[in-house]
Amino acid sequence: MKFHDTYARRTPFELAFPDAHRLEELIASVAEEAEQLGVDTRNRGAFMMLGSVGSLLRELQPPEAGPETFQEYGAMAFHAFHFHRAGRPLFLVSTALARHLVEEEPGAGGVVPADLDAPGPAGYVQMPRNLFWMRPAPGSPAEPVDGLFWSLAGREVLHLLLALGLRDDRPGLAAVIVPEVPWTDAPHWLSAQMRATGRDFATTLPGGELDGLYSIETAGEALKLVARLFRYVTALPESVESHAPVQEERESVSPSALPFARVDHRA
Repeated sequence: MKFHDTYARRTPFELAFPDAHRLEELIASVAEEAEQLGVDTRNRGAFMMLGSVGSLLRELQPPEAGPETFQEYGAMAFHAFHFHRAGRPLFLVSTALARHLVEEEPGAGGVVPADLDAPGPAGYVQMPRNLFWMRPAPGSPAEPVDGLFWSLAGREVLHLLLALGLRDDRPGLAAVIVPEVPWTDAPHWLSAQMRATGRDFATTLPGGELDGLYSIETAGEALKLVARLFRYVTALPESVESHAPVQEERESVSPSALPFARVDHRA
């Protein structure tokens, strides 16, 4: 199986908010209301209670969405808000680096986990296409992981949201919320065993090992992957290369219209 990592693909942010002008209006209204009420928008619960966020959710939710999806779409709105305000930082992880992050222990290859820092207060990390798989809910079919949003609340609390099942041949996506965690715990995620049994990231797809696929079965594995990526970027900033968006449509994978930074493995 081939894995796409040459240019950034269309992101969940762009799929959810195709009208950039309308999004600017919504973001401004949320920020204005939060300031008037003294609400810290970095607190996801408080953010979702704002009246203006209701308008944001109505733009985001499809008409058929039920009330049970409120948390999922509310988390997407929260991350879209912070992603936009942070300047829409988009990081594309190469296949070689993704495999290194999974297979290598921290400290291997001369990269030491002495420092671990996020590359910004919020952003989106796009993984190689169809390399990582996850079930949106227990018992549901596994979907490919497109990537994950992160947001740091005062460098104290980390919020993560995984985006699954993005495909050009169908609308929508699935979102998996990772419960918020203290950012100060991040160094412990680097080497922690996150599954109760079995090796972290081992594929649970039939025949997945033949293609070298990975599965994310626990929230801890998502945290581990993020911590290892951030540690790698902190230790090797030269692994990050900025790119302009691809200007023309491609037949295989639709490109993102956003500038992106490709993060590659430096042997």
